[in-house]
Amino acid sequence: MALKVAVGEQGDWVVLRVSGEMDLLASPVLRQRVHDAVAEGRRSLVLDLSDVFFCDSSGVGVLITTRRLMRSCRGRLRLILPAQGAVDGSHVNRVLAALGVRRLFEVYPDAASAVDDGAAPLTA
Repeated sequence: MALKVAVGEQGDWVVLRVSGEMDLLASPVLRQRVHDAVAEGRRSLVLDLSDVFFCDSSGVGVLITTRRLMRSCRGRLRLILPAQGAVDGSHVNRVLAALGVRRLFEVYPDAASAVDDGAAPLTA
């Protein structure tokens, strides 16, 4: 299944709703959408990964690169990785935890909490 990225806005936040597989062939699509948002001057970004059912090292690389990019422009990055997303739990959440990089990201269960500056991120 190809990667799909739908772009939306909620207040000051750009929300990229990602679905499908984040693999070597598809990850450049997400990378480009992130760069497009930053090039437009957007500095608050949510990646909704609820419907991503496969993520390999290139997908993780895009997430880490996005984190680095947002930090370099003094932006904010939040991920949506619900406990029960992408069929039996969030595949991306499991991959990030297994690689020991989950702690690098602010993770929220849904879009409403991700764009709420008063909401606390989920713990690892």
